[in-house]
Amino acid sequence: MTTLSAAAEPTIDERPRTTELLARAQSKFPLLQIAITVVAFLVGAFTLDGFASENSVKSLLILASLVGLAGIGQTLAILIGGVDMSVANFLVVGAVFVTQFTQLYGMSFTTALLLLVPFTAILGGFVGWVCHRFNVEPLVVTLAMGTFALGLMQIQTEGTIAGGAPGWLMALTSLRSTTFGLPFPPVIAIWAVVTVALAIFIHRTAVGRRMLAAGANGRAAGLSLIKVRRMWIVVFALSALFAGLAGVVLAAFSGTVNTSIGGPYLFQSLAAVIIGGTVFGGPGDYSRTVIGALMLTVITTVLIGHGLATSDQQILYGAVILIAMALYGRGRKMSDRV
Repeated sequence: MTTLSAAAEPTIDERPRTTELLARAQSKFPLLQIAITVVAFLVGAFTLDGFASENSVKSLLILASLVGLAGIGQTLAILIGGVDMSVANFLVVGAVFVTQFTQLYGMSFTTALLLLVPFTAILGGFVGWVCHRFNVEPLVVTLAMGTFALGLMQIQTEGTIAGGAPGWLMALTSLRSTTFGLPFPPVIAIWAVVTVALAIFIHRTAVGRRMLAAGANGRAAGLSLIKVRRMWIVVFALSALFAGLAGVVLAAFSGTVNTSIGGPYLFQSLAAVIIGGTVFGGPGDYSRTVIGALMLTVITTVLIGHGLATSDQQILYGAVILIAMALYGRGRKMSDRV
């Protein structure tokens, strides 16, 4: 007598649960952050007059683009397993180059920009080299380098960092500006182009893939013949460079330059990266930072519309940074054990 045995069908408990499927989807794409952003926007639209108007939406996108552009270098630094606390000061550096230096030394905007690129890249690259060569925490080295760079700016400007951006530069972030005839300011288009370019760089180029490998496990990457130190140099050079370029846009937005112009964006950019879902030395990409910047901007704007004080905002950002630093310390310890 022959007995045919059918393969046992999976029980209900063995089948993928909805929560597990959602968790997998969330790990690949920031669905939760997008949902929260949409809900927050709807709350603002129904509770605040004019929140969903065309100008209001453009204002939200401009504010988010500033946070997002400031968060480019922060994203790259976190992907490789570090953190960049010099972002705020390099924002000031970029703003000074295209406002005060053009006036003090009679140089053109193009010349100032061409000088800004190597200046920031060299200082940032040196940070990456020091961190990897001497196994020093990026948190400390970037703070020191940011202070050093700001000090150089104060020397060059004879201790007075103050100035105004030219009108044509301010048009980058003006609500009345258009982009090739389209009804939104150029900064939004710039942010969109940068987002696509970074996605290609991180996931479609050899350098980007090596960067992710070096961040995930530096020792394993080294055994795979990836020059990890070079990756650290490249990443922190790009971080300082992008912060400097973001400072140019920030000067266009604020219209004036001072030593504290970049301060708020250090915490906001780091918060956008963490809220977006990028983890230290782990999975993530700049698109998550974009979502994080949008989410942070919409929520903050709604809360301000309902009376949130500046002190409350600082508490919110401080809590996010505390969580981020706790995750950073945990990530560094885990990577050291591997």
